Amino acid sequence: MEGGNGPDLQLQQLPLATAAVSVLPHEDPYSYKENLIGALLAIFGHLVISIALNLQKYSHIRLAGSKDPRAYFRTKTWWCGLFFLLLGELGVFSSYAFAPLSLIVPLSAVSVIASAIIGIIFIKEKWKPKDFLRRYVLSFVGCGLAVVGTYLLITFGPNSHEMMTGDNITKHLVSWPFLLYMLVEIILFCLLLYFYKRKSANYIVVILLLVALLGSMTVVTVKAIAGMIIVSIQGSLQLGYPIFYIMLVCMVATAVFQARFLTQASQLYDSSQIASIGYILSTATAITAGATFYLDFTGEDVLHICMFALGCLIAFLGVFLITRNKKKSIPFEPYISMDAMPGMQNVHDKGIAVQPDLKASFSYGALENNDSMAEIYTPATLPIVQEEHGSKGVSALPYRVLEHSKKE
Repeated sequence: MEGGNGPDLQLQQLPLATAAVSVLPHEDPYSYKENLIGALLAIFGHLVISIALNLQKYSHIRLAGSKDPRAYFRTKTWWCGLFFLLLGELGVFSSYAFAPLSLIVPLSAVSVIASAIIGIIFIKEKWKPKDFLRRYVLSFVGCGLAVVGTYLLITFGPNSHEMMTGDNITKHLVSWPFLLYMLVEIILFCLLLYFYKRKSANYIVVILLLVALLGSMTVVTVKAIAGMIIVSIQGSLQLGYPIFYIMLVCMVATAVFQARFLTQASQLYDSSQIASIGYILSTATAITAGATFYLDFTGEDVLHICMFALGCLIAFLGVFLITRNKKKSIPFEPYISMDAMPGMQNVHDKGIAVQPDLKASFSYGALENNDSMAEIYTPATLPIVQEEHGSKGVSALPYRVLEHSKKE
């Protein structure tokens, strides 16, 4: 009887062993290979994007004094930057097809690291040797922390993989964890949008949290589309499933609204604040979305989850230090042209309009106090009404007197 039941018991135990292997994702070396490919593609894409943006920035800096606002369209540098930008975005898009969503999203810290280094070397941002440590020590510490965090993310990241077919994505879309997550996200998004639009709550956290909630859906749809394209290239066509086009529409719509909110945030706050707070909020919401939709952390042990969370925190701190040390841009200070005022004399004889210095206070006509200046600027000549004095011994006024008619 034992000899007759032996093969049957082995056949019955085979599915259990297969299930055990799927629950323990870290025992599959092929999963490590896919994770590495996805991580390298993401790192490559973010590096190329940073180079592309700095190339375009360099093109704009060179043509800053040009009268034609679109002169950069005729430069090879700007078009080269656009090419690298598309190449980098393609690399990041492809990375979602190989590695879990929760692993790819935090790697955008690489873009912040590269921008900090390229900004000093390539753009040649001005700095003095004596102020180097005081000004850039936080940036280098932040870069080091971001690199350490990136290493921990790649080493202890989730290692769950499944084939991105239309049936699998449909099952994830109607699963109760994701439906519950979507309900909470929709309620939170509507509340934030109400306070932002109706109550004028223009806080940076409110705006960037709206961006992060939309971004979490964007990355979910991006991974689904990229995975289905890769499966279709491998021979199993997935483009005939309606879920592919539903995800495509959601990806485009959420990306457009993200861009609108980011534009509004950039008009109110500094770019360094948007980069740091946006990275933290977007990464946190995207990891939550990946954990609920794709079940990225299923079968992961507690140690790997804790080390992955530690890597995220270290990367957050590194990005915060890098962006905190960036020089804030000086806001535009409007001025009134002296030529436009009737009966008003200019400071300069050549008729150049007087503009207040942007680094000075917001008081009109205030000049920057600089003792090392070789020239001393005289104040503007002010118009006054000429008065008659009884005594002839009164000395002449030290400023020019302008006469105005009653019509003026």
